[in-house]
Amino acid sequence: MFPVDRPRRLRRSGALRRLVAETSLAPDDLIAPLFVGEGLSEPHPIASLPGHVQHTRASLRAEVGALIERGVGGVILFGVPVNKDEVGSGAYDPAGIVQVALRELAEEFGDTTVLMADLCLDEYTSHGHCGVLDARGVVDNDATLELYARAALAQAEAGAALVAPSGMMDGQVGAIRTALDEAGFLDVAIMAYSVKYASALYGPFREAVNVEIAGGGDRRGYQMDYRNRREALREARLDVEEGADIIMVKPAMTYLDVLSDLAAGLDVPLAAYHVSGEYAMIKAAAERGWIDGPAVALEQITAVRRAGADVVLTYFARELAEELAR
Repeated sequence: MFPVDRPRRLRRSGALRRLVAETSLAPDDLIAPLFVGEGLSEPHPIASLPGHVQHTRASLRAEVGALIERGVGGVILFGVPVNKDEVGSGAYDPAGIVQVALRELAEEFGDTTVLMADLCLDEYTSHGHCGVLDARGVVDNDATLELYARAALAQAEAGAALVAPSGMMDGQVGAIRTALDEAGFLDVAIMAYSVKYASALYGPFREAVNVEIAGGGDRRGYQMDYRNRREALREARLDVEEGADIIMVKPAMTYLDVLSDLAAGLDVPLAAYHVSGEYAMIKAAAERGWIDGPAVALEQITAVRRAGADVVLTYFARELAEELAR
């Protein structure tokens, strides 16, 4: 005799599976990370991120337009400056590449998409760290906060609807929220990289933004230890108390347990960043014919949503939007 409960009944056809699916994925759940280079005459391909480039300002506008047409929910900009210095001044210079690009995108597209900007110094510092260094060569947390506040104001003035501090400095959200509010940018939201792990999966991204950490150093002194889970909720709660509107987990796939914990413990929207290494591994395996790349991408990003993410930052945003439209 068959058991009364037969879950397989609801798997019999694609229509039935779609009807009872617990998790959905749509283009407007996705945020596309985009790189814009200063002084480029044409887009520059990123070898370890197949299909992605350091954009010119013109090609960036074209790409954002294409993403809007495909229903992608938003874009987040990363800058690739020509010149770098010890204090990362390009991050808060009104003439810095991201600020210039934001103004152009805001003028052309307005609120038809959500314009976001990564808020950090590492793309702009000569030493590759996320903050300014003290005399010992160690990141000075409090001195860095002052520059983050300046960067937030520069991005907001340029047209960002949302700023995304990614440096994992203590107090960064509070410093940015205070600066924005005092300048009248009460409606500019903050998506905090609250749970950002010191991961080995960021290599392709560092190629994309031309970042090399001086002296072969790393960021384990301020990014989270991949062995830890409990402190993620503590970090996230602190940022919510300081004014974060969205909390992010980075990377995504290797921290689904953490993402699930935050979904259960917080009442703000959650984002997760499917990072460059996660993207590159799928692309490399698919190129060799070992996996069905689009199917794996769809499965992984859906898994991130299933674990609790409301939005997913992913280099697959355009591809998935096209796949979901079929």
